Amino acid sequence: MTGRREMPRNASQSVRKARIGIAIAIGVTLGCVFAIFFPHGLFTSSTPILTRTISKSNAQVNSASCESSERINMLKSEFVEASEKNSELRKEIKELTEKLRLADQRKDNAQKQVLVLGKQQKAGPFGTVKGLRTSPAIIPDESVNPRLAKILEKVAVQRELIVALANSNVKDMLEVWFTNIKRVGIPNYLVVALDEEIAKFCESKDVPVYKRDPEAGIDSVARTGGNHAVSGLKFRILREFLQLGYSVLLSDVDIVYLQNPFHYLYRDSDVESMTDGHNNMTAYGYNDVFDEPAMGWARYAHTMRIWVYNSGFFYIRPTIPSIELLDRVASRLSQEPHSWDQAVFNEELFFPSYPGYDGLHAARRTMDFYLFMNSKVLFKTVRKDSNLSKLKPVIIHVNYHPDKLPRMKAVVEFYVKGNKDALKPFPDGSD
Repeated sequence: MTGRREMPRNASQSVRKARIGIAIAIGVTLGCVFAIFFPHGLFTSSTPILTRTISKSNAQVNSASCESSERINMLKSEFVEASEKNSELRKEIKELTEKLRLADQRKDNAQKQVLVLGKQQKAGPFGTVKGLRTSPAIIPDESVNPRLAKILEKVAVQRELIVALANSNVKDMLEVWFTNIKRVGIPNYLVVALDEEIAKFCESKDVPVYKRDPEAGIDSVARTGGNHAVSGLKFRILREFLQLGYSVLLSDVDIVYLQNPFHYLYRDSDVESMTDGHNNMTAYGYNDVFDEPAMGWARYAHTMRIWVYNSGFFYIRPTIPSIELLDRVASRLSQEPHSWDQAVFNEELFFPSYPGYDGLHAARRTMDFYLFMNSKVLFKTVRKDSNLSKLKPVIIHVNYHPDKLPRMKAVVEFYVKGNKDALKPFPDGSD
């Protein structure tokens, strides 16, 4: 029994050595682990590590902040650029839509004319056959300018009205203009105010006024432009009136109204205009024979002459040819800044088609030059004739003379107040 409890000496020593070896191996292993994961010791401060970590984090935050700010600025810039492009695209879409609409109207109008003209008809008796003169009115489109449409609905009478453009440069003449319109009793008139001063002035005088929405291309000229520059704007502005389906009697402000002009219109043409002519020949046209002796037998060449229509007083109906006329004139004036609006107006209205050019197919009528009188007729002829001076014109347009305001006041004195000497101090022409 005693022999069983005691181990042999060699076996006991082997076990002791094995335990020591294991302890040493564990110690070495733990030492390696701590050396790798805790190089600064197990209980030393971790401040350097935290400092590096925080510094790195701050650097990343600052870098991210800079990148974020740059990104925001870049996005803002891209947004502004996209907004501008979007605005341009909207404008282009609006213009293209309008062109398509007018093209459709032209197509409809052409189809209607084909239906009328396409019918085979026998000619009537000699002297009774007449072609079509009056173009049909377009279909009104209130979406073009809803605000203006509401104003015109209140102001216009039988869908027609007098329209004048004015800025503060013509304020005194404008007052004479609307004072005499009121005196005659004309209810359907409207001032298109080209600046804020005129808008407030008209409101203070109880004059119907329309202030357009801002438009850079027009406003710069409207505020500071002279007589000719402002006159050229009307062809663009009038377009909206016609698109809304209204006939317009366009009027400069250097005009004195003595009767209601709507009582003297024919309304059978696209454009009905006063003339710059001063007698029957110049106003209504004549055969001007050109003599070239070197041609011998064929020395005489016949030419047709007529003095121009005045672009400061004309009645225009809402028809396709009328709108085409406005577009043609406005387009040329924008491309030819030194051209005169009245010359361009007449060229587009009168020049025929020829190779490379399609003329305007518009009906036109010349107003009676004694009823719708220019100042050359008045001061050179009428005031010196005892019979003609007894006539009462519908309007007097002081278009031939630069001293407009005093002559306008003299016209009022002569025709309204009966002062027969009021016109005498003025020369026939200008000094």
